[in-house]
Amino acid sequence: MSYFEAGVYMPRNHENLGTLWRTALQLGASGLFTIGRPYRRQAADVFHAPETVPLRHFENFEAFLKARPSGALLVGVEMGGTPLSAFTHPEKAIYLLGSEDMGLPAAVLAACNALVSLESVRQASYNLAVAGSIVLYHRVFLSHSTP
Repeated sequence: MSYFEAGVYMPRNHENLGTLWRTALQLGASGLFTIGRPYRRQAADVFHAPETVPLRHFENFEAFLKARPSGALLVGVEMGGTPLSAFTHPEKAIYLLGSEDMGLPAAVLAACNALVSLESVRQASYNLAVAGSIVLYHRVFLSHSTP
């Protein structure tokens, strides 16, 4: 059975995380999480995402790694990775995005099982919520995952 969730390392903007949470709900994600900075609930959540998609918080990357679901591959979303259009999603995946201003640090990138990047017509730099939403949408509707 397919399993996927998304997380943000050191989120800077709570509104972006709220938008990503709504996407996670709409696309059937198993969960959402933050590492380093907790999420502050947004009043604009009209779909009540917390009732369906659990949100977890980890104090640091090491705590996240200890709690990582067994068998789920860590996929970093970062410039310089495999282009999303050529990426084959693992059956069980955890998609990790970095904050917009700093991205994912080298130590986190080194721990990822795969890196994926988003193509663009101009600059390959997207808003965090948009980037996460594109990756999740691609997984659910535009590609086939591998066992």
